[in-house]
Amino acid sequence: MIQLNWRTGIAGLFAGTGIALSMTASSLAQEINNPGLLVHAADDEPTTLDPAQVEPGEGGETVILQVYDRLLDIGPASPELIPSLATKVPSTDNGLISEDGMIYTFPIRGGVIFHDGSELTAHDVKYSWDRAMAMDLPEGNAGALIDAIDSTDVVDDYTFRVALKEPSASFLNSVVVSMVASIVSEDAVEANGGIQAGSPNTFMAGNMVGTGPYKFAAWNRNENIQLEVFDAYWGDNANLDVRIEIGGDPDVRVLGLRAGEFDTVETDPSFIADLEGAEGVTIYSGGLLLEPLHIGFNLNIPESALPDEDTIPANFFHDPRVRQAFNYAFDYEAFLNGPLAGYGEFNSHYIPIGIFGHDENAPRFAAQDLAKAEELFRDAGYWDEGFSVSVITEEGNLFALMCLVLKDSIEKLNPKFRINVLAVAESVFDDAHSQNPLEYAMWAKNADPAADPDFYMQAYIHPDGEWGEVHGFSNGYRDGEAVASLIDQAAVELDPGKRAAIYSELQTLLYEDPMWLIAAQEGVVMAHRDWLKGFAMQPLWPRPSLKFALFNK
Repeated sequence: MIQLNWRTGIAGLFAGTGIALSMTASSLAQEINNPGLLVHAADDEPTTLDPAQVEPGEGGETVILQVYDRLLDIGPASPELIPSLATKVPSTDNGLISEDGMIYTFPIRGGVIFHDGSELTAHDVKYSWDRAMAMDLPEGNAGALIDAIDSTDVVDDYTFRVALKEPSASFLNSVVVSMVASIVSEDAVEANGGIQAGSPNTFMAGNMVGTGPYKFAAWNRNENIQLEVFDAYWGDNANLDVRIEIGGDPDVRVLGLRAGEFDTVETDPSFIADLEGAEGVTIYSGGLLLEPLHIGFNLNIPESALPDEDTIPANFFHDPRVRQAFNYAFDYEAFLNGPLAGYGEFNSHYIPIGIFGHDENAPRFAAQDLAKAEELFRDAGYWDEGFSVSVITEEGNLFALMCLVLKDSIEKLNPKFRINVLAVAESVFDDAHSQNPLEYAMWAKNADPAADPDFYMQAYIHPDGEWGEVHGFSNGYRDGEAVASLIDQAAVELDPGKRAAIYSELQTLLYEDPMWLIAAQEGVVMAHRDWLKGFAMQPLWPRPSLKFALFNK
């Protein structure tokens, strides 16, 4: 079993390339395992490989990123958009965005070949986006397209045009680069079931036909996914074939990396104690993930639905004083310097550090304040009577450790307070997490990453948004209409200065009226063998935030 490192000091980067560079080419080749092949150990198995069906944050996005292209991309070293299947990034300056912000035009790259041999045209782009919207699968992310787009149009074979329902400051960053906007081969889909509204395509769920640097080779369920270099790729060719090992237990991933069986492993800071100083292993760190680690407060609890040990009333979290008290009571230092091993930053807001709109001067919860927590619990009427409440989470990961820090924080504050941590198998958690209404008062996980603040505001803050509706935020906001109005204004504000000012106002407002406990913004940590060249990690790419085509041995 992995032993967690609870120390406060951790070195940031361990480079082990010096020995390799001193070797001759022949001796180096003998040292490298699986030459010509990149072996990555993932932590779970995809449920689908179809861009129209995949859920944001789900394991299938890892593979879709490698095999499919989108109109625009994000490079490894910057959050700035770059051309991909579109040859230019639309803007008002280059005339590809209309003055009113409603029409976007994309010039499509010529000479691009799908893995089935067909040639990419603007018709494939329209087909791909229209297909996802027509299927509109509940587990997928078609809503990102549906909510934004009024119509799509093929101007000519190499020009694609989109009309929006309203101006959108986030369309390029949050929709065009999303995995649901990946471009699929119309020929391949039509030859294998076509489009049926509301129904998955069985062929596309288990096969892939894109234009990316890798082509799909095999999916051996519960074992691995295999990808091959696509020699006819329009850009720089990949160097290594890929085998993604599925569902490795953390212990298995750690031991496999140390033994050289894996080149890269899906990592979090709790691995550091077992990999620090390991021969032949580099621990890459730098920057922050855009996936805030959070504990959700449910304001929409069905009557009599809570676990038997819970004593709180159904309206427990309706009171903003209670939500504030939880935020003040949490031991942020213990979580950051324990489970996160020092990799991360305090940020209690749902606009992550590193994206537009984050206000570093906004008030935030960053230090435990037990006196303030006690004051609020007393004012809310719970100090003397106490309470018991459960939080559900996946077992054996950072989310469970975050819940244990919460338990320790709250129970030390008052012996009459009890936090029951329900650490369950991932499948059990996923079932509970997908309920609407949710039958638990609290749950712990992380957010999906995004490049634009509107995604976070709509999904996690807006009273009528994804979690606002499930959690019943309208039951608890002091002024839900003001919150909604500010979010809606920022979504269509095209002036960056005015938009930033709106988000700054929101962050101040939400400090007083929090709907989440955000424990930390996790630091970027990824362990790999030091024979791996060209390693780069981009938090804006789907987890594990790697593009395998960049790597070599």
